[in-house]
Amino acid sequence: MRAPDLLFNRSIPFVKWMLFIVTVLATVACSDQPWNSPYPPDQAGQNILYSSFASRPNHLDPARSYASNEVVFNGQIYEPPLQYHFLKRPYQLEPLTATRMPEAYYLDEAGQRLPDGAGEEEIAYSVYDIEIQKGIRYQPHPAFAKDKRGRYLYHALREQDLDSVTTLSDFHETGSRELVAADYVYQIKRLAHPRLNSPIFGLMSEYIVGLKDYAATLKQVLEEEGTEASQPRYLNLADYPLAGAQVLDRYRYRIKVRGKYPQFQYWLAMPFFAPLPWEADLFYSQPGMKERNITLDWYPVGTGPYMLTVNNPNRQMVLERNPNFRGELYPREGGPGDAQAGFLEDAGQRMPFIDKVVYSLEKEAIPTWNKFLQGYYDVSGISSDSFDQAVQIGSGGDIALTPEMRDKGIHLNTAVSTSIFYMGFNMLDPVVGGDSKRARLLRRALSIAMDYEEYISIFRNGRGIPAQSPLPPGIFGFIDGREGVNTYLYDWTAQGPQRKPIAEARRLLAEAGYPNGRNVATGKPLVLYFDTTGGTPDSSAQQNWIRKQFAKLDIQLQIRNTDYNRFQDKMLKGTAQIFQWGWNADYPDPENFLFLLYGKNGKVEHNGENAANYKNEEFDRLFEQMKNMKNGPGRQTVINRMVEILRKDAPWVFGFHPKDFVLYHDWYHNAKSNLMANNTLKYKRIDPQLRERQREAWNHPVVWPLGLILLLLVVSVIPAYIGYRRHERQQGRAVNS
Repeated sequence: MRAPDLLFNRSIPFVKWMLFIVTVLATVACSDQPWNSPYPPDQAGQNILYSSFASRPNHLDPARSYASNEVVFNGQIYEPPLQYHFLKRPYQLEPLTATRMPEAYYLDEAGQRLPDGAGEEEIAYSVYDIEIQKGIRYQPHPAFAKDKRGRYLYHALREQDLDSVTTLSDFHETGSRELVAADYVYQIKRLAHPRLNSPIFGLMSEYIVGLKDYAATLKQVLEEEGTEASQPRYLNLADYPLAGAQVLDRYRYRIKVRGKYPQFQYWLAMPFFAPLPWEADLFYSQPGMKERNITLDWYPVGTGPYMLTVNNPNRQMVLERNPNFRGELYPREGGPGDAQAGFLEDAGQRMPFIDKVVYSLEKEAIPTWNKFLQGYYDVSGISSDSFDQAVQIGSGGDIALTPEMRDKGIHLNTAVSTSIFYMGFNMLDPVVGGDSKRARLLRRALSIAMDYEEYISIFRNGRGIPAQSPLPPGIFGFIDGREGVNTYLYDWTAQGPQRKPIAEARRLLAEAGYPNGRNVATGKPLVLYFDTTGGTPDSSAQQNWIRKQFAKLDIQLQIRNTDYNRFQDKMLKGTAQIFQWGWNADYPDPENFLFLLYGKNGKVEHNGENAANYKNEEFDRLFEQMKNMKNGPGRQTVINRMVEILRKDAPWVFGFHPKDFVLYHDWYHNAKSNLMANNTLKYKRIDPQLRERQREAWNHPVVWPLGLILLLLVVSVIPAYIGYRRHERQQGRAVNS
């Protein structure tokens, strides 16, 4: 082929080719959406919330799911009988599907009802009778689909029937039905199913009457049928009664637990105790479903305001309105300051407000942050890399958004987490453990030396508050201000609590028998051991910081890094000396934190959550008294005494409570943080029109580089075009001659 033909095919003349490029550019320029929009044009202006996720949820089955990235979805789909009030603080339970808050009544060993005010020693069982609302319906789902004769369409499938099926949407017929009390009982029974390995089975089997035996019964049935526990197999759980969970009638059921356990009500606000229809269990248990990822872990079935319509964890997950949702009203009252903050503007309005939520996979923090600044995500956390761009901290420690953020109409929410990170001492260790005066003084000296104010500043960009006890803000028993300060570690000043000087720590260390970090009896330096799983550059920096804190007291700290399994083994055997640990609240009750230091929960002796193996007779006695008390002055008095014991004994360096920072745009409403509720999506509202205007303003295309490229392209091809035309004319002359 001739050289000019390589540049210009005769079928596409140069002029037409250039017009094609100009047309493409003009089409893009005239689009309603910014050129860099990651979303389809037909979503412009729609009532859609945009968010992201970093890792796929492993379990969406409510019996198995216990991870924070899973409850983001499950909390909007499943409806347990209770929920947390969205606005009120301290956190307060209220009915969700229940008609009213259930109140326990008590039975003795013979099953006879006890009078009100009966002593705790008389109570053998607590009984909760729960009534649910009428008329609640499940989302549309193939498991409910029936033919005209009322027979289920998809309950007797063979593997060959699934040849053309790859996703749930390939089942073209759907149905629904009313929620009934039996669905709640069915789910409680599922907690014991040997195939599911529910993470709360161990705990619940200690409370729900008969649950442990129920698991043994189901396992025996599967073994007798020759079915492996790990394989899908439908068991009609209605055929196997459970003493601790019984259906009373269509809308009422009963749960019976051992002893007095008032914290059980908090579990009734978790997806573990949401309803599960037997039809869905049977549907997903059919042969061939698991191989196609058509399971409850992939496609949940609920009565909540949203349903999962797209589950593509490598790209996107989508929640959409459940068309069968009954609707709820936004709260009419909240906490102090909520009205002024605008959190009651939607009081009494029907929820949910948002039609669809699109979650996009984002594995890196920087692209996520950039899309938030461009308006393509409605809410964002703040990574360490972006912190200085978003937040500025004043000389007095006050936190504010940077001018850049304020100019974009971005707002900041901060809330102290209901969690704690602490450094623990193994109380079985001969050096740092025990209840001797020497050991207590040593632990207190180390507690002063561990400057968590500095740690929070260096490693968390100021996002946290030093802990004065195991109890975080928002949990009953926490006391703020001067009355809540740990006076063993802090002095109260006009600026608030001030950590005691290192000279005081040195004095305590000398009194403990280690002046200048040396054993007064032997003259040898004091060497302590910190056991951890860290091995990354970030953890290395933190470990170096910890080593420097001990060096303030001339104490040599040896850091023993190991893998997680080896570390767990050390903790179980009690061979670790000093360690770091954390705890997130399962429910907002002081029992859920103070039990971490209850003697009968010791890690070594009882394989419990008391990782420090702390044991104090008075503390244990007060814990047993406190755990079943109602919130009030009496309970506060007991908690105050318990906290004082812990401060004196110092089994922990109390560490810090993390502080959550959340940014959101002007068009995102009802943004109050609720760290206990997991179903808060229904309360959120957006203004799509404002979002579209802001996106357009923030994402104006810079078109001059395209013009320059086009000009260079024209300039570069003109010589070739001239040569081509000259060649054509010369050929024409040759033919004519």
